[in-house]
Amino acid sequence: MTDAPAPPRSRPGTSKWTPFWFLAPAVLVLFAIGIYPTLFALVTSLRQYNLTRVREGFPFVGLANYVQVLSDPTFWQTLGRTAGFFCVVMPFEVALGLCVALLLHRPGFGFLKALARVSLVIPLATTYAVVGLLGRLVFNRDFGVANSLINLFGFPSFDWLGDVSGAFAAICVMDIWQWTPFCALIFLSGLSMVPVEIEEAARLETGSKWALLTHVQMPYLLPGFTAMLILRSADVLKLFDVVFTMTRGGPGAATELISIYIQRVGFRVFDLGLASAQALLLLVITIVLARLYIRFFYREIE
Repeated sequence: MTDAPAPPRSRPGTSKWTPFWFLAPAVLVLFAIGIYPTLFALVTSLRQYNLTRVREGFPFVGLANYVQVLSDPTFWQTLGRTAGFFCVVMPFEVALGLCVALLLHRPGFGFLKALARVSLVIPLATTYAVVGLLGRLVFNRDFGVANSLINLFGFPSFDWLGDVSGAFAAICVMDIWQWTPFCALIFLSGLSMVPVEIEEAARLETGSKWALLTHVQMPYLLPGFTAMLILRSADVLKLFDVVFTMTRGGPGAATELISIYIQRVGFRVFDLGLASAQALLLLVITIVLARLYIRFFYREIE
């Protein structure tokens, strides 16, 4: 006769519900700030939800808001302007971030490299509204730093924020200043994963830094690069504070990115149904871009 297996021993003060109670606060917070607003926006996008016509109620209109958004030329213009903004700032941020990461990855200068790494966090820790205020000061027509610099070379002062091209260039410069350190830190973390013996052997085998980067270091950079593209794409699509603080989307519509346009539709025209449809379409675009980035850029490290 075999002995029956002993019942599993439970630790004092724990039960089968203990993991649930640990997870419950995070799940509640996620539901309150993520899931519920998304579901509410989905329901709102299927209704005629205009706060200026409350007496008419909020009737169900199905996909009419989505059809109106897709046939709205202003929506596509602002989306194209946002895509152009991304295509301008992202190459600069990637190139400058990679250069900074490669410099910090080189041996020597321990204290200076530690100081540089701490300095990289400062732009990231600066809130968007403060970055916008800094941009207004830097590109001020009368006493801005940008005009002071071009005056040193004999050029006259330029109304950066009052000119179509100048305002767009200004928001690009501020975005590059804020997010280049983020790209540098991502690349630096990838470079730190390269085995030291493999990197040293490659340095002895070839004196070409380009060959070292493309054949040895690049496989370790691609996962971080993919995550960087996903995060920056989502961030650009919802970028609002910096642009709104600097230019309010002007002059005209020169810097009216898609988030500025959605804010105008939702909180100036008060058509929350149409604004919700636009926001959900941006969510779909973000998901599609993320899948494309993973498919074309992400590679497993063998």
